[in-house]
Amino acid sequence: MRRITERYGRTTFKRKCLACGAFALLAAPVLAQEIGIRPRTTSPAAAPRPWAFSLATSGYVVPDGQSYVSPVFTADRSHLHVELRYNSEAYRSGSAWAGYNFSVGRTLKWDATPMFGAVFGSENGVAPGCNMTLSYRRFQAYDSSEYVFDIQNSADSFFYTWNQVTYSPRAWIQIGAAAQRTRVYSTSLSVQRGVLVGFTHKNLNFSITVFDFGWTTPTEVMSLGVNF
Repeated sequence: MRRITERYGRTTFKRKCLACGAFALLAAPVLAQEIGIRPRTTSPAAAPRPWAFSLATSGYVVPDGQSYVSPVFTADRSHLHVELRYNSEAYRSGSAWAGYNFSVGRTLKWDATPMFGAVFGSENGVAPGCNMTLSYRRFQAYDSSEYVFDIQNSADSFFYTWNQVTYSPRAWIQIGAAAQRTRVYSTSLSVQRGVLVGFTHKNLNFSITVFDFGWTTPTEVMSLGVNF
């Protein structure tokens, strides 16, 4: 009888230990939440913010002048912005830029990137500039401006700008107006103005801009871009 009792006592003790262990395992997550402990699933270095890249190539069909292609490559990571351009400030000239991204607002959103760049090639200089986008629902206003200080001849310093305002009746189409001031090619108008239409599909976008229609012989700009 005593052996049976001892065996029963040991069995009961083991069951109590197992029950306590199971309870501790089940209660641990709840207790951790109550005292504010959060398990670290990944280390900060394991999931860095990714880079975002874009490549846009614009073909300029210039009447009575040299038609050309102007590619622009950008790379962004958090606040850092890096940009490379060719045939943008001058024909057969390149430029390299570094800037700081920031954004303000939600419904009415303002994105801006002040930058500083170096121009080299047929024109050589330094340039402060800025890219800005103001968005409200289906409306968007965009401005890309810079002033190039020519280090070889100060008289060749010049203010460049591209401005556009668009409306998107659907997510995949944009229509609007554009204006630019450039010295890559020349027309009878110091500030060119025109209309544009753009199309977006996934990470691809395509646009056609016609400048100076109704004022002088039009200049067409066709742009194809990809985001990756």
